[in-house]
Amino acid sequence: MNIYVPKAYYDKKSIDGYTLKTAPIFMPNSVGGYCPGKTENPSESKAILTALRHGFIVASPAIRGRTLKNRNKNNHGKAPACIVDYKAAVGFLHKFADILPGDDNKIITNGTSAGGALSCLIGVTGNHLDYKEHLREIGAAEEDDSIFASSCYCPITNLGNADAAYEWQFDGIYDYCKSRILTPKSDKNINSLLKRTMNEERIKISKEECALFTTYINSLNLKDEDGKPLTLDENENGTFKEYIKSVILSSAQEVLDKGVDLTGKKWLDVCGGKAVAMDFYGYAKDITRMKTASAFDDITMTSTENNLFGDKYNDYAHFTKYSTCHSTANGKTAQKKIIKMLNPMYYIEDEKAESAKYFRIRHGERDRDTSIAISAILSLKLKEIGCNVDYAAPWDIPHSGDYDLDEYDLDELFAWINKIVKEG
Repeated sequence: MNIYVPKAYYDKKSIDGYTLKTAPIFMPNSVGGYCPGKTENPSESKAILTALRHGFIVASPAIRGRTLKNRNKNNHGKAPACIVDYKAAVGFLHKFADILPGDDNKIITNGTSAGGALSCLIGVTGNHLDYKEHLREIGAAEEDDSIFASSCYCPITNLGNADAAYEWQFDGIYDYCKSRILTPKSDKNINSLLKRTMNEERIKISKEECALFTTYINSLNLKDEDGKPLTLDENENGTFKEYIKSVILSSAQEVLDKGVDLTGKKWLDVCGGKAVAMDFYGYAKDITRMKTASAFDDITMTSTENNLFGDKYNDYAHFTKYSTCHSTANGKTAQKKIIKMLNPMYYIEDEKAESAKYFRIRHGERDRDTSIAISAILSLKLKEIGCNVDYAAPWDIPHSGDYDLDEYDLDELFAWINKIVKEG
């Protein structure tokens, strides 16, 4: 783990009112695709450089990932290694708080995609016993592993229900394209290479997974800020879909207020400068489907997430009941406890877990790597238990992170951190 400190603190100076011992500790991870995340330095990470400019202490840990092997060529980074390592790093900061710089009561984690999932997961699983055995195995300090706040960009999380959520969002859209930048329609040859159409088997899976999502949503007893139940009917419509629409409309309204012209968005109804309604199917078609069904726990057992849930000797495993039952690879399911340990939804209402007080969750309006429903469900459940949650879907932002910070001026991410530190 690399620890960086603004030099001013060793010159007995303060930055924005912070000192060597009172400065918050910004703890980003560099994990992507659940692959190993290395330590980073200010020249590699804009987030780290910006944090230092704002007077924060930065702790950048290395984290094992799904592709890592040990000296014996055995898998060494499968689940739950990634979250165990992140917890070990937090425990280290707490253990040596008296001699390390920064306020260990103000640790703020940050990550994008799989890293965003880990940032959220560590925020809701503080000191839970499920992880203790694995922490002991790696010789981690037997110490507090809870944090103050969690910043999560486009978290690839709630993997057990991510397939169903994806099919619900892209219901009826069976063309998919992995490329982020679609070529002009006139270039038919290139487009034909990039674009694929799901076969009948995959379309059948899509419809069945979509129906499963309705069951899942209705089992959560979700409510909006006014206490209104959020549900779906047998046609996959209902108050939950209207809530998702409201999140997207709020994003549109924010840029409309800044003078952005959205007349090209045929799925969006704008009246008098106000985003008043939207066609959800048209929206999904506009941002385009990226993945075939099943998007995460693939029936061929070849996805990134299948690789995450392998074990010491096996590279891949299923992690949902549906894909296990429909597996074309005769694949086995990962251990239930391991699957649980990578899903924050199991711990949000668990009294044995200590949750962070604050969460900042961002899911870009054009993100198609996972369904916007996943981050919405997460934020709603966190609010339900009393967490302070700042949730938004920034307009025209794809699957990405650290886009709302600036090296010199006070930015959105660190403005939020400064605000909650003062509140806390």
